[in-house]
Amino acid sequence: MTGAAAEYTGIDVDGLIDDPETKVVVCCGSGGVGKTTTAAALALRAAERGRQTVVLTIDPARRLAQSLGLRELGNHPKKITVEGFDPKGELWAMMLDMRRTFDDMVLTHAGPERAEQLLANPFYQTISSSFSGTQEYMAMEKLGQLVASDEWDLIIVDTPPSRSALDFLDAPGRLSTALDGRMIKMLAGPARAGGWGIRKVVSAGFSMFSKAVSTVVGGQFLADASAFMQAFDTMFGGFRERATKTAELLRSADTAFLVVAAPEPDALREASYFVERLSEESMPLTGLIANRTHPVLADVSANKALAAADALAGNGEGGSVTEAVLRLHADRVALAEREQRLLARFTKAHPSVEVAGVPALPTDVHDIDGLRAIGDRLASAATARDRA
Repeated sequence: MTGAAAEYTGIDVDGLIDDPETKVVVCCGSGGVGKTTTAAALALRAAERGRQTVVLTIDPARRLAQSLGLRELGNHPKKITVEGFDPKGELWAMMLDMRRTFDDMVLTHAGPERAEQLLANPFYQTISSSFSGTQEYMAMEKLGQLVASDEWDLIIVDTPPSRSALDFLDAPGRLSTALDGRMIKMLAGPARAGGWGIRKVVSAGFSMFSKAVSTVVGGQFLADASAFMQAFDTMFGGFRERATKTAELLRSADTAFLVVAAPEPDALREASYFVERLSEESMPLTGLIANRTHPVLADVSANKALAAADALAGNGEGGSVTEAVLRLHADRVALAEREQRLLARFTKAHPSVEVAGVPALPTDVHDIDGLRAIGDRLASAATARDRA
């Protein structure tokens, strides 16, 4: 494809992060594609261009802290103040701690006495750290808190590196279904007449099921679950309302989803999944960031470069620096053409999705300067076309 441009439609990154109507940017994609670095670079660039920005990672790994040159991040936003970083706006960063977020929610909305009962409940201690979906529920809660605080005018979200990364979109509905279920409603019922709610669960209507449950988890577990649900029931409505409001924000024009992928088959396959899922959910997809591409720097085909290298070798100049450079260029052209074929296949399958190709840096990113360089490349992807 030498001499022909790769037709990337481009994404106006600066226009996106400068727009005061953009409140939330969600970066999603598979692992190992530079998603966390992309989120951090976008947040840093937005802060340097004057926005009050906070970047939230739902990924339990510490890549966000490392990319910002920090040892660790906590469950509450921390202002980034490092040497050489003097933005017009502000940059804050945090990493979701689902247990602490759940605890904070209980302390805020349950009242002192009821909160104390909830936090000490063994059933609560189990579900707040290991119950399926808790991370997604708390991600929605934390995002809602950041939006409601009105302290930042732009929130960048770095999602986990897996297909479950978008499960938090379903959090309100899934939690409502779970807590509105027949079993849970019985557990949440008032403990009348010395524990009638529990006795009702294990009544004749549920005899086979309850015997199995009691055998596996025991009566004390059911008692703890009942006590938890009774205490949690009064605050669930507020949580569901906040989660629903946040879900509405994510579907609004104030939010932009960016799918991040490397120009590799597996990563682009995952990117297709994310694009299709966002379309099904009616989420506002801005486009695909094709990260770590390898454009060539000279308009010379691989065949011409190899022919010239062979000629040098035939003339007794084999092993020269010039021959090595020509062969290296030929390899780079082959890699660029392979990436372009893969991206062309993606755009053919998703013609309405804008694509920005972002060239790879020569080294890993682990500080502010590296993030700034990534931000520059993201911004230049708005109009640049990779040539191979």
